[in-house]
Amino acid sequence: MGIVAGLDSSPEFTRIVVCDADTGAVIRQGYAPHPVEGRPSDVDPQAWLLSLGEAAGGGLLEGVQAIGVSAQQNALVPLDAQGNTVRPALVGGDKRAQVAAADLVDALGGKEAWAQAVGCVPQAAQPVTKLRWLAKNEPENALRTAVLLQAHDWLVWQLLGRPVRRTTDRGGASGTGYWSAATGAYRPDLVELALGHQAILPEVIGPSDAAGTTPEGLLISAGTGETMAAAFGLGIGLGDAVVSLGASGSVMAVHPEALADQAGMITSLADATGMHLPVVTTLNAVRALRGTAELLGLPDLESLSDLAMKSTPGAHGLVLLPYLEGERTPNLPHTAGTLAGLRRESMKPEHLARAAFEGMLCGLADALDVLRGRGVEVRRIFLLGPAAELHAVQASAPSLFGAQVVVPQPADYTAIGAARQAAWALGVSQGTLDPRTPPAWQGAAAQVLEPGEELAVGQAVRQQFTAVREQTHPGAFRV
Repeated sequence: MGIVAGLDSSPEFTRIVVCDADTGAVIRQGYAPHPVEGRPSDVDPQAWLLSLGEAAGGGLLEGVQAIGVSAQQNALVPLDAQGNTVRPALVGGDKRAQVAAADLVDALGGKEAWAQAVGCVPQAAQPVTKLRWLAKNEPENALRTAVLLQAHDWLVWQLLGRPVRRTTDRGGASGTGYWSAATGAYRPDLVELALGHQAILPEVIGPSDAAGTTPEGLLISAGTGETMAAAFGLGIGLGDAVVSLGASGSVMAVHPEALADQAGMITSLADATGMHLPVVTTLNAVRALRGTAELLGLPDLESLSDLAMKSTPGAHGLVLLPYLEGERTPNLPHTAGTLAGLRRESMKPEHLARAAFEGMLCGLADALDVLRGRGVEVRRIFLLGPAAELHAVQASAPSLFGAQVVVPQPADYTAIGAARQAAWALGVSQGTLDPRTPPAWQGAAAQVLEPGEELAVGQAVRQQFTAVREQTHPGAFRV
């Protein structure tokens, strides 16, 4: 079919990969940081275009027939009736909007009402919450806001020359807080609840649809959010889950239907293929490891991992509930971490190091159980993030999760997923691909870890963790 490009506009940079449309092999790539310092809460979207232009320099896109765009999620771009930005884009996990999130939850009648309406409960980062913040704090800008786009919507619109038609995809729309993955429809009443008036929303197009063609004849696919693009780039499908190890953690899995969760633990997103992508988040993952390393006077996580491997599974009875920032899963926003099982023989640095890894992974296993408890099949688990390379993580994860663990080699799966979407739209436009079946690209090169004979040991460690959690926070965790 030729060659296609995938664009990943993250909070800090733009990365572009150019791939063979048939196999997915990366032919060349470009990179440029956004021309902004740090990670501000307000960003002029022109910064994204500037770094895009720089990343695409040197003829990178020569011969490319189609482009897919993925971008940071939750970046809200409010436009006026003429299509100009009303103010800089509101990006990221904006803590300014925490009060607005609580206001919105109350305004609709609680978490259950939101879960039923759109499959998620408003959080500070979500566009619907940012609209409420805008209405309360910048009422003049709120009144001028006539059109709502997210980052990938805005970039697609710019690449197409700012046409009258504005589009988005199911993945991006599902994170807004005013589109339901279950019904496939917007809830304009929730936009009005947040902003104070209606606004024009982009048309939600299908996973293999094209958003349009540039004047030069370049096909632009639907685009999607970074989470959905990464899942698509990894090639995950039914039976697969992804555990992402950042400072906080997240667990998501492909599922054939949307999951409404009255407790608000599941965020019901859509993926980039027409399926669903329920997500459960924990507030504490690698931050628990970093805190333990600092406490023990260790310079880095590799040293903590080496020390942990000098202990044994179960850490001599030491259990760390890693709820250092409070926790979302289980819902304990005002709690703190707990170290239990202290005896003279367990009071050694290596046992604390081991307990930190086991506590982090057991917390993520709890999040996995939320999905399993709702009928989500989990046969293998993709483990992402730099911490996935640590020996102590790889030694414990398969037996604690109770499933095969796949550790993909580092690559820009977000940009690759965007390129795969471009290849799909191109193939459909040429009549060579089915609109229901994405191109079969080669999967990620990866290390595969099996629970094997350690499964029983891992499950005993989990029981030890569960017993301490239930004793410390009775009834907090309900699957």
